[in-house]
Amino acid sequence: MRLPRRVGDAAELRKSLKPLLEKRRRARINESLSQLKGLVLPLLGAETSRYSKLEKADILEMTVRFLQEQPASPYLTAAPGSLDSYLEGYQACLERLARVLPACSVLEPAVSARLLEHLRQRTISSGSPSQTPTPATAPAPSPQVPPPGSPGLWRPW
Repeated sequence: MRLPRRVGDAAELRKSLKPLLEKRRRARINESLSQLKGLVLPLLGAETSRYSKLEKADILEMTVRFLQEQPASPYLTAAPGSLDSYLEGYQACLERLARVLPACSVLEPAVSARLLEHLRQRTISSGSPSQTPTPATAPAPSPQVPPPGSPGLWRPW
C-alpha cells in the first residue's frame, strides 16, 4: 500500500529538478542566440567566420541596432480594405526582400535578381482585382515555431 506523499517530498522533487530545468532553459536561450547571430550577421554585411565567438550581449546589441535602423512601417497604423491591405503588404514585403536578399548570401546573385524580378512582375500583372489573390486564397504561412508539446520547443511550464 502506498502512503500519501508528504509536502517535503514535493519540495525535494522540485529542488532536484531545478538544475535540470535551468540547464534546459539556458540551452534554449543559447540556441536562440545562435540562430539570431546567424540571421543578423549576414543582414549587417558582417562575415560570419570573423564573428565566430561573439558574446551574448554583442549579439543582442547588434540585433537591436539592426532593428532600430529599419524604417518604420507606415502600414502599421493604416487600416485599408482587405484587398488594398493585401496589395500593400505584398509590396512592403517585396521592398523588404529587395533590401535584405542581396545583403545575405543565401542565393546566388543571379537567382536573387530573377526572383525579385518575378515578384515585381507579379505585382504589375496583378493590378486588377480579378487577378489578385485575396488574403483568403493566399497560401497560409508555415509556422515558424513548432506546436506546443513537440520535441523541437521545450517549455518547463
